[in-house]
Amino acid sequence: MQKLYLLVPLAPLLGALIAGLMGRIIGPVWSHRITIALVFASLLASIVIFVDVLEGNTYNGTVYTWLVTGDARFEVGFLIDQLSATMMVVVSFVSLMVHIYTIGYMHDDPGYQRFFSYISLFTFSMMMLVMSNNFLQLFFGWEAVGLVSYLLIGFWYTRPSAIYANMKAFLVNRVGDFGFLLGIAMVLMYFGTLDYAAVFTQAPEIVNEQIELIPGSSWLVITVICILLFIGAMGKSAQFPLHVWLPDSMEGPTPISALIHAATMVTAGIFMVARMSPLFELSENALSFILIIGGITTLFMALVAVVQDDIKRVVAYSTLSQLGYMTVALGASAYSAAIFHLMTHAFFKAVLFLGAGSVIIAMHHEQSMQKMGGLKRYMPITYGTMFIAALASAGVPGFSGFFSKDAIIEAVHFANIPGVDFAYFCVLATVFVTALYTFRLIFMTFHGQPRMDAHTKEHLHESPWVVTVPLMILAIPTVAAGWFIGPIVFGDYFNNVIYVSPQHNAIEKLGAEFSGIGGMMVHALSTAPFWLSTAGIFSAWFLYSAKTDLPGKIKTKLSILFTLLDRKYYIDEFYSWFFAGGTRALGTVLWKCGDVKIIDGFFVNGAARVVAWTSTIVRQYQTGYIYHYAFTMIVGIFVVLTLWLY
Repeated sequence: MQKLYLLVPLAPLLGALIAGLMGRIIGPVWSHRITIALVFASLLASIVIFVDVLEGNTYNGTVYTWLVTGDARFEVGFLIDQLSATMMVVVSFVSLMVHIYTIGYMHDDPGYQRFFSYISLFTFSMMMLVMSNNFLQLFFGWEAVGLVSYLLIGFWYTRPSAIYANMKAFLVNRVGDFGFLLGIAMVLMYFGTLDYAAVFTQAPEIVNEQIELIPGSSWLVITVICILLFIGAMGKSAQFPLHVWLPDSMEGPTPISALIHAATMVTAGIFMVARMSPLFELSENALSFILIIGGITTLFMALVAVVQDDIKRVVAYSTLSQLGYMTVALGASAYSAAIFHLMTHAFFKAVLFLGAGSVIIAMHHEQSMQKMGGLKRYMPITYGTMFIAALASAGVPGFSGFFSKDAIIEAVHFANIPGVDFAYFCVLATVFVTALYTFRLIFMTFHGQPRMDAHTKEHLHESPWVVTVPLMILAIPTVAAGWFIGPIVFGDYFNNVIYVSPQHNAIEKLGAEFSGIGGMMVHALSTAPFWLSTAGIFSAWFLYSAKTDLPGKIKTKLSILFTLLDRKYYIDEFYSWFFAGGTRALGTVLWKCGDVKIIDGFFVNGAARVVAWTSTIVRQYQTGYIYHYAFTMIVGIFVVLTLWLY
């Protein structure tokens, strides 16, 4: 079985190396065949491992010792349990669908082989992250997905917007990763090891230890560690205020948008916090901080999605909002609900992104929904699969998103952590907003009268099978994945994997009322989330499908609010002014004062002026007259004797 563990990450790595180094030799066809075959092998191995884990066989061991210094060991190792096995199956399955989809989406791109190399390398990086049993390997996978995302977002490197987007993603993630690295450093400092099991065992022993970050202000060490680790998650999982990179990542090709947003990079932070539950459960302040950040991200990013016209950006802001749901669940100690929503979200978000890509192909790479409409009759498969994904995203009973989202909302309702009231308001209000922006996308894109130009309309047709087949396959778990909520969220699926302290166990209270998926759907009919979702869908239909000019009137009446949302709360402008502008201003001061005045003015030019001044004085004695030289020598001897004698 240990050989299968190695196969899971190494198969995509091998595919990345072959496509990247030998792509020109083997050609585009064999590049995609080899990478897809190896990712498929990774998926099969993940499924076998998953079944083995369900039978009770877990693994925690070292594969390779990289460095030993003192008592600290830096190792590569695997932790195979229910959490990692679930992530392995989800990541490899979605990655395989994206690989197949890429054949149709990127078939004419000159960087075809390079793209397959990158997405396989991305899969390898994520696998190393989720399979890690220590903080060193976790950090390796963490940074690797960040690096490859930089390459993929800027894949079309001739576009200035793509270069700006990948640099923005890279820099914003460095902010989060700096906090993450400090958190890992504190773990090593206080625990003397980076191994998960050893750290979790020792954690209760330091629960009362304090540290003075600011003189006179003491913090619990465990709180500082957890908040620093979560700052890393804020960067990777795009939580406010480190969310600004994710919408701009749409500059990359659609397949990588789906892979980043659905199952890999952005879920890394959620997975990490769930894995670190034995630490986070020891700090209620850290959980409260997570709750507030998640609540802000959930509601405020959903509102921005309502005013977006770019089809990919609507889905991108939807991802931000859904990640906020998962973060709120983590803050409420509902880790199992967060991971379950991560899983269901991976499927319906992949469908939405890949479906958006299918629409973009048909529209000759036009992304504005204002220039679409009426595509239902031309693209029935794309429409059908995206409609299913929209129902799941909106939380309609019976679809996967309903079960995971409803579990989160109810868990937050039962939680008792400070800040939970604010978070509950945010997740509840977002139900309406999610249904509104999701079905706004559906109605503006597929319903109504066509708004594209005549040339585009003449050539509209359904996408090829390499695009539609992954959509249809992903639509199956988009419907059915939520049906497993009983054992995963309320059962013993995560026993001995995720730790929840007794005073925070909202899931246990919620599970006591769980009466099966049928009972859950029936009960939902009398709850606020169902009616809010229904109201959101009806509002989207009335505003964007029925023949009415209300959207324009609302936009005019609420122009200030519309502008605020359209400019994304001016956060990008603030960052540009404060950080970029501040850096430029600091550089200007250092240049004019430090470089021009101090270095050039004082040291370089000053030295020259001293030499010139000295030369001017010495020059007075260089007259050519012997008696002047003799007089100078006598004065010099007198000075030397005076200094020597006294």
